Amino acid sequence: MFHSLSARWLAVFPALAALAAAAQPVPAPAPATGEAATRAPTALSYKSALEGYRPFTDDKPIPWKEANETVRQRGGWKAYAEEAAGGGAADAPAAHQGHTMPMPPAKKEPKP
Repeated sequence: MFHSLSARWLAVFPALAALAAAAQPVPAPAPATGEAATRAPTALSYKSALEGYRPFTDDKPIPWKEANETVRQRGGWKAYAEEAAGGGAADAPAAHQGHTMPMPPAKKEPKP
């Protein structure tokens, strides 16, 4: 099956390593000495993760007509868009100046 001596050792070595690992003695626990031996173990305390839990209370939704009227009074969706952009519509192009690609230098055409 195996044609060389090194291939036989490669097949036998994992089994020998497993036997050697299983033959190791289990170390005994260290004897208690001094103050640690006379002191009683501390009592464990338990605190539930749900101790301060308050169930979700759903607020009463307002009628959709009233919500739409509130949005209209505030300036509609454009007012919300300007608020999210951080100001008026004039500020929007300045906010995106970092997104432009640099232009490559202009090539000089040779004179004929």
